[in-house]
Amino acid sequence: MSVKHPLYGKGSIQDVNGTILTVHFPNRGNMDISVRTEGIEFFEADEAPASEAGVESMPQIEKTLRRILSEFSDLQGTVELGEKWKGGTLILQPEDRNLKPKEVPVETFFHKIVMVRDRLRVLEQQINSHNVLSDSEKVDLQQYITRIYGSLTTFNVLFKNQDDYFVGEKKG
Repeated sequence: MSVKHPLYGKGSIQDVNGTILTVHFPNRGNMDISVRTEGIEFFEADEAPASEAGVESMPQIEKTLRRILSEFSDLQGTVELGEKWKGGTLILQPEDRNLKPKEVPVETFFHKIVMVRDRLRVLEQQINSHNVLSDSEKVDLQQYITRIYGSLTTFNVLFKNQDDYFVGEKKG
């Protein structure tokens, strides 16, 4: 994918992190820019920018942006909380009963657990696609992530669907 920036000209997208693009501009090198930058145009690397081709660019931009965000973003599909936990409260009670407990809605806690899981998945993808790490270094890092998943399996009870569970290292 390529972009045409109103100040920096044409560049090619190197990486996407949420709504931030790392774009290589021939005369400026790599720069981080927002997908919301006013006047920015997106196009396939082998196409001219829509404005130069005389074609309406917004549908093309939206289609391309959706593809980029779904491919590179840490945003995942909807993960549902188990029915019995909806509306529930997580209570953290200190040993000293004179101290006030901390109450957190289960939905809030669940959302944070899902964010951790999704960010671990993105980290896995980044490790697998890293062009400097050796295969053995990638395997070592993957094993750490697998152990982290194993440590988080306690929270699987919160998920509605088993497909969304944390899965650690398989025994045997």
